[in-house]
Amino acid sequence: MTLIEAENAIIEEFSMYEEWLDKYEYLIELGKSLKDYPEEAKTDDKLIKGCQSRVWLDYKIEDGLIVFNADSDAIITKGIISLLIGLYSGRTPQEILSSDFSVVEKIGLKENLSPTRANGLVSMIAKIKEIASNNC
Repeated sequence: MTLIEAENAIIEEFSMYEEWLDKYEYLIELGKSLKDYPEEAKTDDKLIKGCQSRVWLDYKIEDGLIVFNADSDAIITKGIISLLIGLYSGRTPQEILSSDFSVVEKIGLKENLSPTRANGLVSMIAKIKEIASNNC
């Protein structure tokens, strides 16, 4: 599935829910689907700066693709990082850098988060872009 197709699938998925409470529930379910993140990998160098909650983001390069793994100590934030790595993990650095990340506006995510969570979302996106940029 291309990145655009994946983004469109997320937009469609979110459009099925009318209330933001239901969308938060969906985010929580996404967070539960994250693969286990090893405790020993929860180090300061993997923490995303600018998030109110603690969010760890790690990655490896496999066949030219960036494969992300993440975790958070807050359930909504875990859902947000899960959404992002679901979209951008397994992509080339160029694919990630070509994205305008507008999917977060199209699903209304940023505007429906508290200011501190919205800042965290911006920090998560910035870190994903930074990793992609450093691996071009």
